[in-house]
Amino acid sequence: MIAFTLFACVCAGLLLDLLFGEARRFHPLVGFGNCANSVENLCRKLSNDSAYLQFLGLLAWLLLVLAPALALFMLLAQLPLALQLAVDVIVLYFTIGLQSLKQHAQAVLKPLLVNDLEAARQKVGLIVSRDTAALDEQGVVNATVETVLENGSDGVLAPIFWFLLLGAPGALLYRFANTLDAMWGYKNSRYNEFGWASAKLDDALNYFPARLVALSYALAGHFSQGIQAAKQQGPLTESPNAGFVMAAGAGAMGVVIGGATKHQGKEHWRPVMGCGEAACATDIIKAISLLNRAAMVWIVVIGLFAFTFMATAVLMPQVFAS
Repeated sequence: MIAFTLFACVCAGLLLDLLFGEARRFHPLVGFGNCANSVENLCRKLSNDSAYLQFLGLLAWLLLVLAPALALFMLLAQLPLALQLAVDVIVLYFTIGLQSLKQHAQAVLKPLLVNDLEAARQKVGLIVSRDTAALDEQGVVNATVETVLENGSDGVLAPIFWFLLLGAPGALLYRFANTLDAMWGYKNSRYNEFGWASAKLDDALNYFPARLVALSYALAGHFSQGIQAAKQQGPLTESPNAGFVMAAGAGAMGVVIGGATKHQGKEHWRPVMGCGEAACATDIIKAISLLNRAAMVWIVVIGLFAFTFMATAVLMPQVFAS
């Protein structure tokens, strides 16, 4: 029964995302981000000492991520089952962003198709942290494909993974942790100390989901190319998780991504990932399609487990009775 309930909640959460997309106003993650900024400002007023900032960063993570998840857990324990399920679905809806990710990627593609590079730079600048003002068309395409593949894990499938393990509190904990990593997890003079805990804890929470997503991308595309790219190129990135996801996705699509980028005025080199020809504008649609199929793989697998457990629960008493 529990397995089927989880399956039904996942389907309902994805359906709400499909129907309504990202909430335009009063999105919880926006409020969370504003709260995180206030907490950071307070912490920096308390101390600028390196070691103390590390401690304050960890304390802030516990306050902003773990405390709300525990509060939600205790709240759910007090609610009747029907309300528990409603809260589960609503929380999952707010923690996944499949339609939003697809819309942002399509918004980059549209100006690319009419050779409006400046507009494409502006649109991709809304979804990536790298500098976009000087990107050529190849850079815009690579940035968009990489974002679809990576955020397909961070913003869609990983929250579902933690929901399946820990329910709505797990999805909330993961999404808040991932948001803090996006805000504080930079390796620069401002966040090396304060954002250290957020970056490491996000890496830990993403370890298993990222590898499952990489496998899902391979299953949803060219399997052997996806697996080979993930094995050979996945460990090459600074992130212990993102490389596996992007390499598997690019390999499964049969395209090449990566290369030189700029972030905060400094040039960075991303490992070349995937195989085949360099990604082109229409491969943005292919990346979206791959993510859709990977999500369907998850739904099918979760559904098979749910119905298998249900069938086992129904048949086993009959077997023993006979």
